[in-house]
Amino acid sequence: MKKLVIIPAYNESKSIERTVQDILTNAPDFDYVIINDCSTDNTLEVCRKNNFNVVDLPINMGIGGAVQTGYLYAFRYGYDMAVQFDGDGQHDAKYLDSMAEYLVENALDMVIGSRFLEKEGFQSTGARRIGIRYFSVLIRILTGRKVSDPTSGMRLINRKVMSVYAKDYPKDYPEPESVVAILKEGMIVKEVPVVMKERSDGVSSISFKRSVYYMVKVTLAILMECLRH
Repeated sequence: MKKLVIIPAYNESKSIERTVQDILTNAPDFDYVIINDCSTDNTLEVCRKNNFNVVDLPINMGIGGAVQTGYLYAFRYGYDMAVQFDGDGQHDAKYLDSMAEYLVENALDMVIGSRFLEKEGFQSTGARRIGIRYFSVLIRILTGRKVSDPTSGMRLINRKVMSVYAKDYPKDYPEPESVVAILKEGMIVKEVPVVMKERSDGVSSISFKRSVYYMVKVTLAILMECLRH
């Protein structure tokens, strides 16, 4: 099966080499593509110097636009599964093979790497854990399905979900909303435990000042997604 790692990157010049090396070493059966989201540092130069496989976006699309570009790439080039993987050093490629095996063996549509199932490694900040818990409860109320880590950026999908996301994917803070979208389509989502690390470089897509905006916007987006179905 053809498997692709999608690495959305915005100002990840100090960590992108380690991220790619981690994939090459610990998940050699996966191809990878870096989606450079119009970085203002020398991320693109680092990628080109190392001959990394990179798509350079001409304008900043945000995390949702960058990830959707990766899904579109995966779908057009015939990949059977694709996994989102942060470029800032938080994710560990040693889990990718087991996530892929779990998806295939259990006929799943999405596998989410959750930091909260075994509560090991970096558990995010206290404020963010409150937000994550809030979205977990909201998703359970609206869909009847428990997702312990709905904001996890480490999620692996099959080609069916890929075709959906390539056409329509949330642009801002997409993880909770995109999970609800496929749950409402009757697709099967499961979680597996992973250990995540604190980010070593790069810029978070969610700043403190935008936290309230994030909560309100994503809640409304999730509710609209439920109404749409």
